[in-house]
Amino acid sequence: MTYADADIRTRLASLPGWDYDGRDIVRTLECAGFLAAVALIDAVAQAAQAADHHPDIDLRYNRVRFALHTHSEGGITDRDFALAHRINQLSAA
Repeated sequence: MTYADADIRTRLASLPGWDYDGRDIVRTLECAGFLAAVALIDAVAQAAQAADHHPDIDLRYNRVRFALHTHSEGGITDRDFALAHRINQLSAA
């Protein structure tokens, strides 16, 4: 089940740092440096692989942008919110 725009925005209230761009839920994180950014990407990649749900990731030196939507469903689903919560946990570690 995909969520409507209004429901997505409501659910984002429980996800600090995340926004909705009309297609994806997105967050950009700034890390201490390039290697810290790569380490975060690796940690997220491990979690994403375990969940069989893979984000779009963009790395720019120490800034990492994550974009989530469920390609197979054509929108935002519970899987996206679950992975976003996990990314928040990993970025706080």
